[in-house]
This record gives sequence, C-alpha cells and structure tokens, in this order.
Amino acid sequence: MTGARKNKVAYFYDSEFQEFYFGQNHPMKPHRLAMTHHLVLGYGLHKKMDVFRPRRAHPAELAQFHTEDYIEFLSKVTPDSAAKFGNQLRQYNINDDCPIFDNMFKFCQLYAGASIEGAVKLNHNLCDIAINWSGGLHHAKKGEASGFCYINDLVLAILELLKYHARVLYIDIDVHHGDGVEEAFYLSDRVMTVSFHKYGDYFFPGTGDLMDTGELNGKYYSVNVPLKDGTNDDTFHALFKPIMRRVMEVFRPGAIVMQCGADSLAHDRLGCFNMSLRGHGEAIRFMKEFGLPMLITGGGGYTKHNVARCWTYETAILTDTQVPEQLPRSDYHEYFAPDFSLNVSAHKVMDDSNSKAEVQRILREVFENLRLLEHAPGVQMHEVPPDFRVPRYNYDEEPLEERVGKYAREHLIIREDEEMALPGAGAMGGAGAGGAYHHEPYD
Repeated sequence: MTGARKNKVAYFYDSEFQEFYFGQNHPMKPHRLAMTHHLVLGYGLHKKMDVFRPRRAHPAELAQFHTEDYIEFLSKVTPDSAAKFGNQLRQYNINDDCPIFDNMFKFCQLYAGASIEGAVKLNHNLCDIAINWSGGLHHAKKGEASGFCYINDLVLAILELLKYHARVLYIDIDVHHGDGVEEAFYLSDRVMTVSFHKYGDYFFPGTGDLMDTGELNGKYYSVNVPLKDGTNDDTFHALFKPIMRRVMEVFRPGAIVMQCGADSLAHDRLGCFNMSLRGHGEAIRFMKEFGLPMLITGGGGYTKHNVARCWTYETAILTDTQVPEQLPRSDYHEYFAPDFSLNVSAHKVMDDSNSKAEVQRILREVFENLRLLEHAPGVQMHEVPPDFRVPRYNYDEEPLEERVGKYAREHLIIREDEEMALPGAGAMGGAGAGGAYHHEPYD
C-alpha cells in the first residue's frame, strides 16, 4: 500500500484534440477532451501534476503492434482520397463507425504518443501515475479499425512497459469489452487482462464471455466479468473489489494500465449501466492504493458533459485533491447546466438486471480460474532495448500462424518450453531481436 509520500503525476494533453471531428452524427466527440481539460484547469489540478504536450508517435512505433500495411494506409488516406482506396476501406474495416476524417492519422499519433510516453516515464521512474484521457481506444485490432478505434494505444503502452516489468496488469471498466487488448495478449502469461463490461443482447463487440480465459501459455490470464443492463455501484464493486484484490495477490504485476471509459456511467448515450460518478471513481481509488506504477487512460463516453465531469473527478482522485461540488467557470460552462455540479447521479428508477445469485456465480468461477494459475511466472528479462527503437517485422511475407509465433517469441510472451505448440516456431529471440528503426525527428 502507498505511504505518506505524494504520487508524482504526469498528465498529457494537446489543445489540438478539440479540432478533430469524426462527423456530425458520430457519437465520438474528441471535443470532450477540451471540456475535461478546462475543468482540470479550473480546479487548479494542473498545479498538482507535470503537464506534457504529447509527441506524435512515429509510424514505426505504431508498427510495434499494428501491421505495416495498415499503418501506411492510415497515414495516406484522407476524406478526399478515400474513394481511391475502395478495397482497402473494406479490408481495414473503415465504415460509419470508423470513418475517414480530416487529420485522422495525426489524431492517432497524438493519443498513441501520449500513452507510449506515459509508459516510458513510468519505466524511468519519472512519474508514479501517468494520465492520458485521450487514450484508451481498446477495440483497435492489429490490422483493422473497430468501434471508433484506429490505433490501440493500450497495447503499445503495455509493450513499452514489458521492457522493464515482468508482468503488466490491464484493467478495463468501459461498458464495452476490451476485446482488442485481450486479443493482443491472449497467448501471454506476462499480461493479465481483466474486463468488466456489458455482455449479451448483441451488445458491441459481442465478446468477453466468462468462459473466455486465454489460450496456450495465456490460459487463465484473460479475466472477463460479463454484466447486464442497469449495473449499479453496489453490484459493480461486489465483483470489482474482491476480483481485483485476488488478481493482485495471484498475478503480482509490476505495473498497471487502466482503461476508464466513462460510458459505464449512468445517462450515457450508448451505455446501459447505472453507475454514479463516485462509483466509477472508486474503482480508480481502489487500484491506486496498491501503490504500483499506473497508466490511466480514457476510452468510451458519449454524453460529453458527464465524461468531462468523470475524468476531472478522477484526476482529482489521482492527485489526492478534494475539489468542491460546484464546477469552476470555464469556456464550456453552459454545457453543465442546469446545476453546474460535478456530480453524476445514478438513475433513481432503473432495475439492476444482475441477480445476487449471478454475481456470486461469477465470483466463484473467476476465483476458481485464478486458483488454477501457477505462481506468478518467472520471466528471463533480456537486455532492455532503447526507448523508441522498435523491431521491424515484415507482416506480409509470413502466414498468420507464423506471424503469431514470431511475435510471441520476440516479445517473450511464450516461454521456450511452449514453442513446440506454435507452427513455425524456431530459436527464441530477445525483446530487441530483428532490425530496428531509429526514431527520426519529424514535424
């Protein structure tokens, strides 16, 4: 647990975030980030943190996880040129959910750069907590966009943390399942993914069943907690706190990445939970008390004024600051009418569809899976590669099975004694195996 020492907090924001626009009828509004930032400033929370403008991630850094052809496509396509990319638009899942918009790649570079830089600062003990509310785009896959997400900054940050930490814990409290992160580390015993989300009724993305627990060396290292409509604070924490306490005992991570999507709040435009601001923030407060290096990101959240309230309140928690209920005046003050209050209350009349028996069943099954885990895995740590030096993989030349095997070996995800289970498995490479890009300066 943490002692009396104050945490050193790094906070990432760029005023350019308010300029990005997915489209008139699209629920994802990057403008919510400016609204959050203005409340953070109004409360004086910036004085309790080191504030950084994120650098744009280099395309080679994004290719640590994503395929090079997908990164090249994102870097070239524009609204004016999109028609020329017809087949690729379908290949990379570009559609109404994931449209092409002005400066889209720059947006991706900024939010991913902030998460990567946050991980680097944590690795070098330059901060104890890194906050990137622009990040948390957890649905993006290796070679395609999904669910408003193009680049998976969370996977990239976890890969950065794995250079210095034998085990990294990923926690997701967005109303949607953290499928992109789970999929990336589904074979891994170095990353445990824990997702609390709505499941069933064809709710996006349709994954995250209680029985989905990982494969091969990653068996039981994926933890899914499927919830139903109307999940309130009491139900959520009847699961969250005991599960996370047990995960910390069993997995013993060196660092935590936590996706704090605000669409699990009551009154969200796309959500169906009934959590209050206090209940949502309590999850962050609970994990903070373990005293480990933490990267905190945003995620979903589609009722803008409540997203800003939520992430401002959670910034106050992370900086150990008591803030008044009355919101400070800002450029966006009228958005918070009529009460101009920080609080987001749960619906007074909304049924919680999770029965107590179901909650207990989930707890029993998750605890049993955690019991089946061996002691925390021992990982042979290779020489740490330099920051921003990234191995280049030619994803186009190998079948999928061999790519997975190569990726797993070169990121130490699968131990040598598991290699025979993978097609095309050969000699084990270090974390920095293969060629490398040098991080070149660019505009």
